[in-house]
Amino acid sequence: MARASARAFFKLAGTRLIVVGLENIPDSACIVVANHASYLDGIILTAALPPHFAFVIKREMATAPLAGTLLTHLGAEFVERFDRKKGSSDARRVLRTAARGQALAFFPEGTFTETPGLAYFHAGAFVTAARNGLCVLPTVIHGARHILPAGRALPRRGPIVVEILAAVENDPTAPNAALHLKSASRRAILSKLTEPDLETQADR
Repeated sequence: MARASARAFFKLAGTRLIVVGLENIPDSACIVVANHASYLDGIILTAALPPHFAFVIKREMATAPLAGTLLTHLGAEFVERFDRKKGSSDARRVLRTAARGQALAFFPEGTFTETPGLAYFHAGAFVTAARNGLCVLPTVIHGARHILPAGRALPRRGPIVVEILAAVENDPTAPNAALHLKSASRRAILSKLTEPDLETQADR
């Protein structure tokens, strides 16, 4: 029902949603990581992904109009970003969820700004994958920043494309499995995203 509602929302908003690469999603549990550019991103993945995915979202989104209500009903895993103690507790809960075989979707940037580009990736999604022996599917959301950028109240019309890329396989025996998953996933997303690498710019 949530997936159907999300798709209906985009249809009513005059937004065409195109999903590419669904065949890359395995039948077993996995981790999807996507770029984050808009408040619409959670709804976009709800409409695009199979219904067995749960979403790991910053806790502030729980109070966002429409998106927060939808994600709460979907059973989203809200995580605290600013309180270290609560954040650690949330991270342990997410690990337990993955250990039970739940497929999860993350926005590893954690938040988004008006500035176009791919920001620094937090490690949570990749640690979760590495510890549970799960593959990671890098996913690129095209068009969300144009449709509803930060600071805009109402969405514009236009297309949104969700591109699910080939899985980055997990090697739990590797000494830096989480770092490998993070680096490989980031490279894959940047190869398809028509926005700059903000992490590289920050290092200059």
